[in-house]
Amino acid sequence: MNHQHPPAPPRIAVVGGSLTGPMAALLLLRAGFDHVAVYDAAPGGAPRHGGLIGLADPALDVLDRLGIGQEEFVAFGSQYAVQMSVRERAVTGTLAQVYPGRHTTWTLLHHALATRLPRHVIHSGRRVTGIGEAGDGPVLRFTRGRRRGFDVVVFADGRASTGRRLLDPGRRLRYAGYVAHRGTAPLRHGGVREFTSVQPCPGVLLNLAPVPGPGIDWSLYLNTTADQYASWFGARPDERLFVLPEHVSALAYAHVDANADTWLPAAQANLVHATAARTAVPVMDIDPPRRMVWPVGAGFAVLVGDALAPVRPHTARGLNNGIEQVADLVAVLRQHRRYGADLAAGLDGWQRRHLPVVHADLALGPRIAGRLGLGARPDRIVELV
Repeated sequence: MNHQHPPAPPRIAVVGGSLTGPMAALLLLRAGFDHVAVYDAAPGGAPRHGGLIGLADPALDVLDRLGIGQEEFVAFGSQYAVQMSVRERAVTGTLAQVYPGRHTTWTLLHHALATRLPRHVIHSGRRVTGIGEAGDGPVLRFTRGRRRGFDVVVFADGRASTGRRLLDPGRRLRYAGYVAHRGTAPLRHGGVREFTSVQPCPGVLLNLAPVPGPGIDWSLYLNTTADQYASWFGARPDERLFVLPEHVSALAYAHVDANADTWLPAAQANLVHATAARTAVPVMDIDPPRRMVWPVGAGFAVLVGDALAPVRPHTARGLNNGIEQVADLVAVLRQHRRYGADLAAGLDGWQRRHLPVVHADLALGPRIAGRLGLGARPDRIVELV
């Protein structure tokens, strides 16, 4: 047993203010780490958007431990996921299965997390531009020449991660060949009371669910070339990873409406037509990571969640991976702080536990999409093992 005196409390930076970042910060604060700062590139009060999220039991348990009850973030009570069969725009049958978890929305969960973060912890509008090192650990560089030193930096800054670009620049996002068009129809129920999936033909997939408001959240997945994407949204997929309503052109509206009218039953097509403000997300792939931890001076920088490796939405693993990774990371840091456990060894064990899960999810996404007829064929996707 290590009988050394516990080290001084580490200075910890969390980069990213969406979901995984605030989750990491709350877990650190709950574990007794006082020197925690969250840096969010988005200005305070900036509008944000996000779709449906499935949370598995391990992630739900982490939220329980933070004192966040499900009544705050569960979008609807039913655990059923309904698969609707369609032929020639007519519903031919439904199959209901129990989803092993709960559904929420980005908006509900972000509100539950952000309202619990102390104001002094989160720094909005602070964009990280680089990372260097001093003798005692990493130094973050910000816009306007600002710098600040830490012992541990947790990059949880999403698909367009600055941390990944700085620490692991060889891994670049690749467009998978299809887009999730999103919106919320301002209709009560609309015949939808559970998460519902509609696939009228290969290459077209519609997911629906009731959300507070009231309304119906929908995501319509359609195959799209990179040139079409640029024409509809003003930039190529790797340049615009999230399409805000102001970027959605009339051509994009017409394309989505035409597909809805061609493939979907009238009730579901009407939900799409009833949605005035729409967004879109290109589905992206990335090579599997070989590491999650980088020594920087005497400290460390790590990548978690989508910053490490965004997985395809059909796996329902994106946020679950991030939550499970940060919960385990906090356990490693707590053992180091309380008992002097070797931090380098603890972080090595942490990445050995989580890398295989991420690799499996990255491989699973293209296989599911292939069965749905979405994007590139899975046998044409190169996977690094």
